Amino acid sequence: MAKHNISSNRFYKDRLFRLLFGSEEMKSNIISLYNAINGTDYPDDTPFEVMTLDDAVYLNMKNDVAILIDSYLSLFEQQSTINPNMPLRGFMYFGNSYSSFIEMNELNIYGSSLVKIPLPKYYVLYNGSKEMAAVTKLKLSDAFIHPDEHNEFEWTATVINLNKGKNDELLAKCKPLQDYMCLIEYIRENQMNGNSFEAAVDHAVMRCIQENRMAQFLRKHRAEVLDVCITEYNEEILIKGVREEGRAEGLKEGEDNLVNAVQDLRMGFSHEQLIEKYGERTAERAIMLG
Repeated sequence: MAKHNISSNRFYKDRLFRLLFGSEEMKSNIISLYNAINGTDYPDDTPFEVMTLDDAVYLNMKNDVAILIDSYLSLFEQQSTINPNMPLRGFMYFGNSYSSFIEMNELNIYGSSLVKIPLPKYYVLYNGSKEMAAVTKLKLSDAFIHPDEHNEFEWTATVINLNKGKNDELLAKCKPLQDYMCLIEYIRENQMNGNSFEAAVDHAVMRCIQENRMAQFLRKHRAEVLDVCITEYNEEILIKGVREEGRAEGLKEGEDNLVNAVQDLRMGFSHEQLIEKYGERTAERAIMLG
């Protein structure tokens, strides 16, 4: 299958998860991840398509990995924070993905014949420090202003907790994912032992190499891994600071808007789009922070 290239924007920077699972170079990792989560046994040479969209804002969400395999359209997103809005984000992403699929295959959705589309599967892979169940189902209907009394529409995000003791059997089925989580745990352990974040990452990388965890990948991409980890860490600090500032001012709604505005800015929103969505004051503050 063909691959559709990402059109990067200047606010977006690949994350570690994408480095490991988001390119043709990491094809065996992608197949391993898909098999582990879905209980399938596709071989590494199985054809699949990396589903990416040019100039689509919701493509540029951090850590998205979307593939089309055997008429299943799967989106995997790594998250280190608990976000109840994942069903809405996924819903919007898949809308763009289906538009791309229809255009690529020259399908006519205005005709009299039923157009067949791939079955969607949406997974959020959680590895944050806050306690969370092993598996959580987030539903779009929880966000409806009016309840859907007849249960006629639903969209679900399946959140899988990757932390130790939550889904160890799943991790054992996907060594790249297991090694990824070991790296994350080593970084946390090094920080708790008093290392700076940069040193914590570097020592964790060296330990993984010594233990033959992603050794070839880490030797090749060591500097890049250090860079993306620091970027992720700095963004978490930024968002935390914005939230603390909002709480100090006693403005919960304004706090949430500013956090969302900063995230939208980093995903490629223009100044004008931020003003239209959040107002001029929030847009200006987001640009100063972002």
